[in-house]
Amino acid sequence: MRNTSTAGIILAAGESSRFGQPKQLVELRGRMLVAWVLDAALASRLETVVLVLGRDHQKIGAALGQRVCHPKLELVFNPRYHEGQSTSLTAGLFRIRDRFPAVMFLLGDQPLVDASTINRLLEKFWHSGKTICVPVHRGQRGNPALFSRSHYEELARLSGDTGARDIIAARPSQILEVPIADPSLFLDIDTPADVENVSRLLSQTPVRGPR
Repeated sequence: MRNTSTAGIILAAGESSRFGQPKQLVELRGRMLVAWVLDAALASRLETVVLVLGRDHQKIGAALGQRVCHPKLELVFNPRYHEGQSTSLTAGLFRIRDRFPAVMFLLGDQPLVDASTINRLLEKFWHSGKTICVPVHRGQRGNPALFSRSHYEELARLSGDTGARDIIAARPSQILEVPIADPSLFLDIDTPADVENVSRLLSQTPVRGPR
């Protein structure tokens, strides 16, 4: 089995242009949006969790309260957040690339991702011998995604408002797809209607993590 030391990077520096306000701070069943995935990551087997913030980073950091004191958490401000998601990906990667042989990228607006899902992906990836791991539901790939160190240089060269989709697509033999039964894992928050939809789904599951 490979070295299982893995860092998590939460991409939460988006400008929320479609939402009309900082969606990271939007309350979702008593907890701000970005806190849902952060709490899941901190409760998982990820060794370090890097939260990448952009606009309103000071306000978001203050709203996180005691979470900022968690020994696993590192906050990173991305001054180039307006240039797109790739700059947040690389800002987080530069923080961990010399310390960890693998990284998991999580999206800050996917509140239904939980610690058990993160741990399942980690466990499958560690034992697979593959260099990329993604969850999949009925042929649809989603996030969080895992990469070994062999892809760090490629990831660091990304530009614009894109993630690592092209890197994944170009390496079919290196991909481990982990089946996910519940497609709601992939739901993200882009509009107020999404908040209502996800809130309804969360009301049907037990409350997890700190409030």
